[in-house]
Amino acid sequence: GINGFEVQKQNCCWLLVTHKPCVKDDVMPALRKATGDAILKFEPLILHVQCRQLPDAQILHSVAIDSGFRNSGITVGKRGKTMLAIRSTHGLEVPLSHKGKLMVTEEYIDFLLQIANQKMEENKKRIERFYNCLQHALEKETITNSYPKKKIKDKNNSSYTRKKKRNPEAAHGKCITEENDEDCENDDDPGISITIFPKDY
Repeated sequence: GINGFEVQKQNCCWLLVTHKPCVKDDVMPALRKATGDAILKFEPLILHVQCRQLPDAQILHSVAIDSGFRNSGITVGKRGKTMLAIRSTHGLEVPLSHKGKLMVTEEYIDFLLQIANQKMEENKKRIERFYNCLQHALEKETITNSYPKKKIKDKNNSSYTRKKKRNPEAAHGKCITEENDEDCENDDDPGISITIFPKDY
């Protein structure tokens, strides 16, 4: 619809959709149109990337974590399909009305919108950090891969070629800012999740 009104998605009708900061005067007219249950929802960035190799996914995972996307994870399918999900934990979902009846005060809606707007700003900062950290990691990766391979002789004096061992932190560097350090204290422990899919995947 026009200005984000009446957008259909997943068997529901979005009363207002925006990617900009929002104020109460934007929300209340849309909320008055609700005949069912209305929910205020802020969703941070979610990005899924299929990677050719696990080391590529690990690089991106490190970049995502360093950028504040602490809920990111890697999934490896049974056939070797490697997916990276870049996610954050700072979403917001709050019921506002039930069967068309407003269940909260306008003052509370104003308060929620301030929180949602702050989360949107933080989301933008994390996206910018992710972009900058990714560029930095790719530059480091290019430099690392441009070094010549080392020749090593074994005990039998035969020579073979070995690539320099990759250290993800050293090769790609940590991309941490003061803002990012604060995020480290507030977000969940990231970890890496690996899931094996069934045969028919």
